[in-house]
Amino acid sequence: MTPELQELFDAALAAQANAHAPYSHYPVGAAVRSSSGKVYAGCNVENAAYPQGWCAEASAIAAMVSAGERRITAVVTLSSGPIMGTCCGGCRQKIREFADLDVPIHSCGPEGLRRSFTLQELLPFSFGPENLP
Repeated sequence: MTPELQELFDAALAAQANAHAPYSHYPVGAAVRSSSGKVYAGCNVENAAYPQGWCAEASAIAAMVSAGERRITAVVTLSSGPIMGTCCGGCRQKIREFADLDVPIHSCGPEGLRRSFTLQELLPFSFGPENLP
C-alpha cells in the first residue's frame, strides 16, 4: 500500500474497532480523504429500530462536513469476513455528493486492500449535483 492508502486504512481500522454492530455483527470502518488532505473516519452505528442506524461511510462523510470540508479525494471501506464488502447504494450516492466520478474507492479487509474501484464503476450513470439547476 502507498503511504496515503495506509493512512486511510489505519484510520478505517481504528474506526471499525468502535463500530456498534450488535445486530448484524458486521462492524465496518471507513475513512475519507478531503481535498485539504485531512482524513476523516467513521464506523457503522446500528440501532434496534433498523432504519435508524447509519453506515461507516456516512459517519466519515458527516465528520468531514462537520469540519467544514466539502470534497472527497479518496475513500476506504473496511469490513471483515471472507467476502469483499463495498459501499452500499445509499453511501455510494452520499459519496457522489462530495466526490468526482474518478475518485478511488478502496475495499479493504483486515489483511489490507482487496480491490479498488472508481466511483464511476460503483455508481454508473449517477445523478449528482450538476443534474440540478
